[in-house]
Amino acid sequence: MISMRSIRMLLFPIGILYGIITFIRNKMFDWGIFKEYKIPIKSISIGNLSVGGTGKTPHIAFLASLLSNNYKTTILSRGYGRNTKGYVQANFQSTASQIGDEPLFYFSRFSPQVSIVVCESRKVGVQKIIQDIQPDVILLDDAFQHRKVKTGFSILLMDYTKPFYSDFMLPSGDLREFSFGKKRAQRLIITKCPTELSPAQKKMIISRTGFSEEKVYFSRIIYGEVLNFDNQVVSVLKKVLLVTGIANPLPLFHHLQGSYDVEMLSFTDHHAFSVSDIQKIHTKFDVLKDSSAVILTTEKDFMRLKSILSEGELVKYPWCYLPIKVTLDRENEFEQEIKNYVDTI
Repeated sequence: MISMRSIRMLLFPIGILYGIITFIRNKMFDWGIFKEYKIPIKSISIGNLSVGGTGKTPHIAFLASLLSNNYKTTILSRGYGRNTKGYVQANFQSTASQIGDEPLFYFSRFSPQVSIVVCESRKVGVQKIIQDIQPDVILLDDAFQHRKVKTGFSILLMDYTKPFYSDFMLPSGDLREFSFGKKRAQRLIITKCPTELSPAQKKMIISRTGFSEEKVYFSRIIYGEVLNFDNQVVSVLKKVLLVTGIANPLPLFHHLQGSYDVEMLSFTDHHAFSVSDIQKIHTKFDVLKDSSAVILTTEKDFMRLKSILSEGELVKYPWCYLPIKVTLDRENEFEQEIKNYVDTI
């Protein structure tokens, strides 16, 4: 039987062709043949070189938290998975199906201090944001490959467990473009790091990224307390049925295994949960038959699930979610760099 790894390696020539196409496209922008729209106000993009979850959402949230107390801040996202088109500004009636789960997460956490906008055309979105909202700074979610707009400050993310320097182009690997595209970024954040990384380990990783030491930061996930769908802390639990629709649920799964007996039902990234999915989840949970068990999901998945589950189902089944945030090494230094950029005339 041919393994998935073998299949991906057979597709390596296609990846090279795809990489050459993206390389030529990027050069067209570099040479000015394809036009970039330079955002005329302060703008910061968060993105990556690869597909899959590198932690863009909590890092955008980190920046929004940092900036929103002192600067009028707007987050612009494509709104992946929504069933609407064009420019939409989030409001208190917005649902995940209208604006996407990540924008709804941003809105639920930061509104009204931060405006949340979705638009598949970053240029159209930026121009209308400047016209209608007039913010001090725009945060662009997952915009590293969107060369039609040029941000003032670009932050590249790299998953500690899936470094771009050991990866290949799609479809044999996960890279969207050749790794030397990293040169467009002003800073690199290595995400999902273990709690303890020695200076020697950090130095070795940095040397392989091609960035200078002062331009690289390491971040790790901090998990919050388990909350029910009414946002109350759940303190008594021993068993967890973990339900996810994210790109890489394994770090969360391994974290929970340190404290609970965990089973997992994993769906694809941004999965649109259906009634039959909910029935499948509840049937799986019924097998546990334990009063100290809960159904646990991520905060992003919570944004989609809370509009699907009925009041009766939430009474019968103990649905919960787990908030997360990130922390950086040299965090004060990073925060000062961001503020210095925003304050520069």
